[in-house]
Amino acid sequence: MAKDSCPHRIEEFQRERERMNKLIMEYGGKDIKRFFSIDSSVYRNGALSKKTKELLGLVSSLVLRCEDCVNYHLIHCKKEGYSTEELMEGLTVGLIIGGSITIPHIRRALDAWVELQEKD
Repeated sequence: MAKDSCPHRIEEFQRERERMNKLIMEYGGKDIKRFFSIDSSVYRNGALSKKTKELLGLVSSLVLRCEDCVNYHLIHCKKEGYSTEELMEGLTVGLIIGGSITIPHIRRALDAWVELQEKD
């Protein structure tokens, strides 16, 4: 495990995300539900593979500095079978596009990635 990491951060993130998504679905109107549906459908296989789209989502989330989104896409990159080397190339693209302000997010992304790898 990475030094000073929170050993169950990803599991806690997933539980909290699921809880809050249930609230959104309970109280949200049809436009919010439509957005969620579009979000889900975009990541299906098409001209680009689901795997490629997850890495695109991760890099975009890194550049936008959305911690929840980074965690979400890391989980899905793991499910899609990305290697650490492939992940690092994607994060490096995010660093080049987003600049040094993305470095703290890359640190936390790697910490989460280590946690995901240790679950195997």
